[in-house]
Formats: sequence, C-alpha cells, structure tokens
Amino acid sequence: MSVHKEVKRVTTHTIQQMKVDGEKISMLTAYDFSMARILDDAGVDILLVGDSASNVMAGHETTLPITLDQMIYHASSVVRAIKRCLVVVDLPFGSYQGNSKEALAAAVRVMKETGAHCIKIEGGEEIIESVKRIISAGVPVMGHLGLTPQSIYKFGTYAVRATQAAEAAKLITDAKLLQDAGCFAIVLEKIPALLAKQVAEEVQIPIIGIGAGKYVDGQVLVMHDLLGINKDFKPRFLRRYLNLYDEIYNAVQSYVKDVKDKDFPNDTEQY
Repeated sequence: MSVHKEVKRVTTHTIQQMKVDGEKISMLTAYDFSMARILDDAGVDILLVGDSASNVMAGHETTLPITLDQMIYHASSVVRAIKRCLVVVDLPFGSYQGNSKEALAAAVRVMKETGAHCIKIEGGEEIIESVKRIISAGVPVMGHLGLTPQSIYKFGTYAVRATQAAEAAKLITDAKLLQDAGCFAIVLEKIPALLAKQVAEEVQIPIIGIGAGKYVDGQVLVMHDLLGINKDFKPRFLRRYLNLYDEIYNAVQSYVKDVKDKDFPNDTEQY
C-alpha cells in the first residue's frame, strides 16, 4: 500500500515520507475550481497554483506580469475544489526578492486569503533571508532552482541551466542552503538529469523535476501542456497525454454548425 493511498489528506509530512519510501510524487499545475476538482479526484499528490497562470490563463509572454492579488484569486479557486492533495502557491515576481519583510507579508496574505497549504519561491542564496523569515512564521516553503522563469530577462533564454561546472556547483550549494533553511521540497527545472540525480541523493528533502530527468523524487508539468490545450509548446521533457486543443475545436465547430443548421436545440432539448 502506497503512502499516497493511505492518507486522507496529503501534507508536507506525507511528501517527505514518500521520498523515504521511494514512492514517486506527482504534481500538476491548477488555476481554477473545475479543473482542480478533476485533478484532485484523479489522485494527484500536489497541485501547484503556478505563476504560469500569467502565460496559460492571461496570455502574457512571461510569468512576470501576474500580481499577488491575481495569484490569490487563482489559489482561492483551486483550494475550494480539493479534498486531499497538497496545494502550493507561487509567490509572484516582485513579492519576495530583496525584502524579507515584504516576502513574509505576501506569504501571510496567500495563506490567510486562500486557505492554501504552502508557498513556492524561486532562487537560492539570493533569497535565503526571505525563505527563513517565511518559514519562521510557520509557513511551509517549496524552493525552485535551475531554470527560474521569473529571472528570464537575466538568463535571456529558456535553455537548459547548470550545464557548466560553476553553475552546477552553485545549484547543489543552493539546494543545501534551501534544505538547511527549512524548505520541505525543491523543484528543479530544466537541468541535466545526472545533476538532478546528485541533488536528490545529497539532500534529504523531496526533489521534484520538470525537465530534470527520471532520477528525482517526483515530477511536475503544466496542466495545459500535459492535456494538449497548448499546441505550440513542445519541449523535450513534455509528454502530451491528450490533444484537447483539437478535441475542443471540433466540438465547438459542431455546435456552431448545429446552431446555423437549426439542428440545435431539437424537440427533445426544449421545454
């Protein structure tokens, strides 16, 4: 019997126990009530209310424009839907970098106004004071290293990170700093699989990968990518489980045709 199936509610403790027991952790993004309910019922361990909502829900080119108020709106919608999975919320760009008091205030707002269980922030040594201050207030924190999309203008590219020795060494150091500061898990994004394996082996907390290979403790994908709602995004690490863009497109075309042909509604579909 897996840890996941034994618990009524997945917690940070559950996630840690899953790493100890070698049970892989499943994580997906969610931004609204209806989809979150399906994902929760389907048995996902963690739902991430990602700042990727900036891209897939609002149509922005990067994650930077989304605000704390907007993240709270999405997180509140998700929390109302779930019965058992752990809900993590991204703190958006500008709400925690450079000022640990502002970071704590943002984290407290998320926890109080959404009912979510924990927050996620990007970065290592640069944001460690914010991590410590948030955790000291009793808010669980998930870290995020490797490709950190909020820093896209610093990187200048979405290419694989930490392929050079110096950056790889810093990533390992940062992972240990985040662990020592009290983070309960870390997301590693778009880094070499063997480096991710080394991190997962050298820290005691769960490592969840996106484009970080198969040797980590769990996986996360953006729900719109997994379901094929997006057609243009095709990174190597993405496995599409559905092609919803075409399914929805065909359904809507059929509806439009039936309305135009006066076929909908028919006699049995009216009062």
